Amino acid sequence: VQLQASGGGLVQAGGSLRLSCAASGRTFSSYVMGWFRQAPGREREFVSAISWSGGNIYYADSVKGRFTISRDNAKNTLYLQMNSLKPEDTAVYYCAARIGVEVTTIQYQYHYWGQGTLVTVSS
Repeated sequence: VQLQASGGGLVQAGGSLRLSCAASGRTFSSYVMGWFRQAPGREREFVSAISWSGGNIYYADSVKGRFTISRDNAKNTLYLQMNSLKPEDTAVYYCAARIGVEVTTIQYQYHYWGQGTLVTVSS
């Protein structure tokens, strides 16, 4: 599967952005999908993940209550709605796909990765 993330940009603190991840190739609905991010000078970290049906969702504590992950299997697209953005949310955001049914926060358990989209939150 090929993944293409988009929707990043520059936003002021308190603002919102919605990231999208378009998938092509094998059946999108068969994958667990996740979002990860990498801030400058830091390691890539887990943000959120969603099961194939959307019924099982995980969030990192740092984004819980502010970010919402969702997917549209008919459109082969994953989303991340980001509200109340903070400067510490500044990072390159990556979408990833995992073969299997278990939702996981561990990045090496994801098999396919998109190219990343940059989110910059100014104070």
